[in-house]
Amino acid sequence: MQNTTTPKPTDIKPPFTEETALAKVKAAENAWNTRDPNRVALAYTEDSDWRNRGEFFKGRDAIREFLTRKWEKELDYRLMKELWAYTGNKISVRFEYEYHDASGQWFRTHGNEHWEFDDSGLMARRDMSANDVPIEESDRRYRRER
Repeated sequence: MQNTTTPKPTDIKPPFTEETALAKVKAAENAWNTRDPNRVALAYTEDSDWRNRGEFFKGRDAIREFLTRKWEKELDYRLMKELWAYTGNKISVRFEYEYHDASGQWFRTHGNEHWEFDDSGLMARRDMSANDVPIEESDRRYRRER
């Protein structure tokens, strides 16, 4: 029987191989798609440094606050992450996600992230850049499984 449990953030540790980097990216995608700020924040060190577009902040509490604000505005959020590159304790990904705002306007966000991990497998640094593009609901690529 195949093990289908999702790895915990600390189950996948550097130095990364292609297999473990792919698993780390998939674990992050799965966690973010829960839209649970508490669950997602557990993947980061207590003092994790973040840049998210023009916001700079530090620590799990700030991460939880940011994610709570994010998912209050970005409704029906659905994310896809793809491994771009990896080495040692670093991974880079490209991503796309879709959401709609309170008015019903859909958006697709295109971007990249650079991640740096501590020895325990928690992310110590996240650097993100992205652009939002308005789309029609009919143009969505990422739909929540039912």
